[in-house]
Amino acid sequence: MNQEILDEIRNLDYSLISEKIQNSIKEKITRFNSTGLIFGLSGGIDSAVIAYLCAGVVKENTTAIIMPDSKISPEDETNDALKIVDSLNLNYKLVDINQIHKEYYKVLEPEDRALGNLRARIRKNILYYYANSKNLSVLGSSDKSEYLIGYFTKFGDGAADVLPIASLYKTQIREMAKFLGIPDHIIQKKSSPNLWPNHIAESEIGVSYEEIDSILYCINDKHMTNDKTSSITQIVPETVDKIYQLYKKSEHKRITAEIL
Repeated sequence: MNQEILDEIRNLDYSLISEKIQNSIKEKITRFNSTGLIFGLSGGIDSAVIAYLCAGVVKENTTAIIMPDSKISPEDETNDALKIVDSLNLNYKLVDINQIHKEYYKVLEPEDRALGNLRARIRKNILYYYANSKNLSVLGSSDKSEYLIGYFTKFGDGAADVLPIASLYKTQIREMAKFLGIPDHIIQKKSSPNLWPNHIAESEIGVSYEEIDSILYCINDKHMTNDKTSSITQIVPETVDKIYQLYKKSEHKRITAEIL
């Protein structure tokens, strides 16, 4: 893999970017006529970055909802989320979704992947419940890497009023996290949607985020062909093609609905 490409991706002015995102977040509250913001906080890097960005500008108007499924969510992940809200003095609620998920399980035909994605949709329903009752705007935590390859649940974690960090690749999110002062163990943690036990994003995708970002950067940002991308990144053509196919086949997930 070409380290120079990764360095090019990472080499951004994170002070300027964080300021732009924070200004946009404040502007959205006014434009949407909402009283504040709400987001799901898992204890992972993406939602941690959102927590720190919001705490820097609209702390009093921000609520984090921590929504583990006590059956499968790692306890240390929930503890990290609780430490984040405590350190930032953010408003928060802790909602265990296990009982809600069980009620669905009682009446639906069992299918492991669908039941896993259901956890993401339950979490989003809870966010929109509070958004509805308190006139809040919902922030989504998708980063650019996961957004472009469709690594999110449609109408689950992919649903939001605003996607503050969807312009940043995962490797850029890690750099942003360092800039914001997020604890190193959260930055180094393996990303997981926690939709089923031992769920690790890179293991499921089968490609590292360094490779994903290098490929997407060349194809999406630089408009290179797959062959050129493979040559420049020094990543085998099969992996480049795999990420390209994920990008193309997930286009439907990036639109709310197709108008006929």
